Amino acid sequence: MPKVISGKVERIENFSSKYVTARNIDVWLPENYSTKTKYAVLYMHDGQMLYDPEMSWNKQAWNVDDVASELIKSEKTKPFIIVGIWNGGLTRHPDYFPQKPFENLAQKDKDTIVGQLQKAGRTKEIFQPKSDNYLKFIVEELKPFIDKKYSVYKDRNNTFIAGSSMGGLISMYAICEYPKVFGGAACLSTHWPGTFTLDNNPIPNAFLNYLKNNLPNPKNHKIYFDTGDQTLDALYPEIQKKADAIMKEKGYDSKNWTTGYFPGESHTETSWNKRLNIPLEFLLNKN
Repeated sequence: MPKVISGKVERIENFSSKYVTARNIDVWLPENYSTKTKYAVLYMHDGQMLYDPEMSWNKQAWNVDDVASELIKSEKTKPFIIVGIWNGGLTRHPDYFPQKPFENLAQKDKDTIVGQLQKAGRTKEIFQPKSDNYLKFIVEELKPFIDKKYSVYKDRNNTFIAGSSMGGLISMYAICEYPKVFGGAACLSTHWPGTFTLDNNPIPNAFLNYLKNNLPNPKNHKIYFDTGDQTLDALYPEIQKKADAIMKEKGYDSKNWTTGYFPGESHTETSWNKRLNIPLEFLLNKN
């Protein structure tokens, strides 16, 4: 089990699903969690990277328990629990890759994406996103389980989703596909390229078009984006600027959307930990 600085983690082992491969769910409960209180819920992807650097593949973690505890204690946010959804390892890229934008591509563009992912070693087969099923798993199977087991609010205004990189992409996709379920999404270092090159890559524009056509109503949704400019994050700033223009065009402003630019920051859990308080405060403030 991951060690946490504050609160406690309860694991649901090998949560089985008819939509995705079975995976662990690590639920963090804040200090003094009580059934007499109702909590908001933050769903986070890449659950094995959230709490304990000693247990992650690269010895880094988001340390979300530290950040969340501090925000709750100082009353900068409402009380909330975190549902850390482990990624499926080999299935991570297809689980997190927004499916509808990919499926709307011409065949030659799909072939280009598949070739780029094969070259990057992300797939040996013909790549096929499975993110519609991944979101069904969260919305139809995991959320009802969490709502029943824990003392939580079930409504959109208290249900949030967050992740980084491919986890940022799937968080964007989740709030667009399920605007009645999720009231806010935090998309850190969003992996707009989908593959690992910007050369001859049709998917960033497909993602941006999808965003333009499917953004939920700004009146009752909040969206956070950000990017660094080092390592893999160097691919993102120009695409993020286009996404920002779409947000403005669709009526989002500083009340319900923010994009952070972090020069010098790289594509690592250490970088995301440093700024995680910003999206959490933005999404989960007490207003």
